[in-house]
Amino acid sequence: MAPQSSSVAPSWVPSSASIESSRVVQFARWLEAEGKAYFLDPTDFGELQAWSAANPGDFWGAVAAFFNVAFETPPTVSLGDESMPGAEWFPGSTLNIAEHFLRRDDEATAIVLVRDDGTRESITFRELRRQVGVVAAGLADLGVGTGHRVVAYLPSSIEGVVAFLATASVGATWAQTAMDYAAPAAADRLAQLEPTVFIVGTGHTFKGQVIDRREEAAALRALLPTARHVITVPTAGLEPAMADTSTWADLVSGPRSMEPVPVSFDHPLWVLFSSGTTGKPKGIVHGHGGALLEQLVLAGLHVGLRDDDVFFWFTSPNWMMWNAQVGGLLVGSTIVLYDGSPAVPTSDALWRVAAELQVTVFGASPGYLQLCEREGVDPGKEVDLSRIRTVGITGSVLPPSGNRWVREHISPDIQVASLSGGTDIVGIFVASAPTTPVYDGEISAIALGVSLQVWDDDGKPVEPGVAGEMVITRPMPSMPVSFWNDPDRSAYEGAYFETFPGVWRHGDSITVTERGTVVIHGRSDSTLNRQGVRLGSAEIYAAAESLPDVLDSLVVGVEQPDGGYWMPMFVVAAEGSDLEGLPDRIKARIREQTSPRHVPDEIIIAPALPHTRTGKKLEVPVKRLLLGGDSAKVLSAGAVDDLTALNWIIDFVEQRA
Repeated sequence: MAPQSSSVAPSWVPSSASIESSRVVQFARWLEAEGKAYFLDPTDFGELQAWSAANPGDFWGAVAAFFNVAFETPPTVSLGDESMPGAEWFPGSTLNIAEHFLRRDDEATAIVLVRDDGTRESITFRELRRQVGVVAAGLADLGVGTGHRVVAYLPSSIEGVVAFLATASVGATWAQTAMDYAAPAAADRLAQLEPTVFIVGTGHTFKGQVIDRREEAAALRALLPTARHVITVPTAGLEPAMADTSTWADLVSGPRSMEPVPVSFDHPLWVLFSSGTTGKPKGIVHGHGGALLEQLVLAGLHVGLRDDDVFFWFTSPNWMMWNAQVGGLLVGSTIVLYDGSPAVPTSDALWRVAAELQVTVFGASPGYLQLCEREGVDPGKEVDLSRIRTVGITGSVLPPSGNRWVREHISPDIQVASLSGGTDIVGIFVASAPTTPVYDGEISAIALGVSLQVWDDDGKPVEPGVAGEMVITRPMPSMPVSFWNDPDRSAYEGAYFETFPGVWRHGDSITVTERGTVVIHGRSDSTLNRQGVRLGSAEIYAAAESLPDVLDSLVVGVEQPDGGYWMPMFVVAAEGSDLEGLPDRIKARIREQTSPRHVPDEIIIAPALPHTRTGKKLEVPVKRLLLGGDSAKVLSAGAVDDLTALNWIIDFVEQRA
């Protein structure tokens, strides 16, 4: 790929007033006032980012000081051993992340839960603090403490936030899945942890209906034999039906309260799970301190949340963005949880929620913006969205049309803040900030504290504007403490450090432009390699899905035994489309908007396409299927959102074999 020109004009730039009032600039000026760093221009995000990447110990130590992180036992240094894997952060220190979540103690609203059937619940900061303390004491009375695991099978709910914070308070480790997982898929994740306590709901809402999950919950209970205590929560208005359980009402109205217990900086806080698209889901363990600092940087500096903000991200407990959403509480913001479909009763449902609750930072996936565009909704004219200053986007690559849609149908004054990171760090590698301009189709900057480079296959840095492997060359405190059940750390080291020893390889193919923005081309292990030229799939999707007849698409490159290369594209067509002429129109659009080399060899019309449960395209598993992989080993059925669509792909592959 040729180097990209730096003459491209941004589509959005921050005002001088918003730059000066931003917390990220206040942080830079504080660094100077404290004698920790000096900048030619404290408002220049690139200068701050370069300092943070070159001085990780100083940066993360400064973050802890700036946000008044409460160490029970202060650290001796911010960063001891810097080697990766195994960097030693804040050695000797103790703290508890729950204490920081519970700092605000007033009658302002902390959490609002919105269901797509129209029902809502809320809780104040004071009541949240009370409930967490009481539930923590109740867990302690059950014998739960450090070394134990509490797992949950819940929809997005206030009870889930309370239970997580109470679990953290007593030093136990938290994990959860949403209730759309079938019992075997949930057990593939939660049973690994051999939990002591199982907190289980009764149902959730979807498309305006209450989905009864009590039978599935009972089946999951049977698959968690180590859970000595089961606590039932009446979610979605359904009463519990399981025998021999305790109730949430009893737990949350207990007789005593408990303050958070100090634990070591890297004490296990939560276990998040990989998607499981290539086998059994891996349990990724994160520590109290690393998660705290990462969420403070994400919420406090990059998103710029404050105590008068209302923060809404459409997400699920299955996705790390739920954890990031809850992280808004760390800086005193009100957070909005959502249970249900984003398109009920109409496709602009989330925008209507944002208007009613006066949301200031709104987050969703590119798929939701594309849905709104296809459905022809115009929220900016229908409801008052004037409080929104930022639309955050993650989950997959946002095509330039997504930025344009926000400008045209919400407001040209809103910053479209694309970001990318992952479950691996429960945070960000690349993102925007309130001070960074926006370029359509690009992510504004490398994130603070991230020493990111782009390397070729030989481990050498490439020129700006050239695509390559994204690597992280210096440690971050939010890198996982470990993988679950990986005593020799072989799985952990193999996942990130096998390709380039001592350097984190994330598995994304990216370009860093001459102006410092980032273009993500897709997973590097699914990069298209036609005639020795590597291509990112993101550009192909942007072109194909710009056609109103194309609802979804998936392209892969398959190496042939004879040395050839087959590049098929699966497409879901809109109802009423001219299917006979659609393949030629798709090829013409891709040729026009990308290049002749991007044009697929074959267009295959599919009734639907499967994705991960967080909406990502299944490029690698589908490629492995087409290469002859065993469907039972290539991916876990519990990892996909549509089993019917997955089975169609499997049947197609078998018929082509």
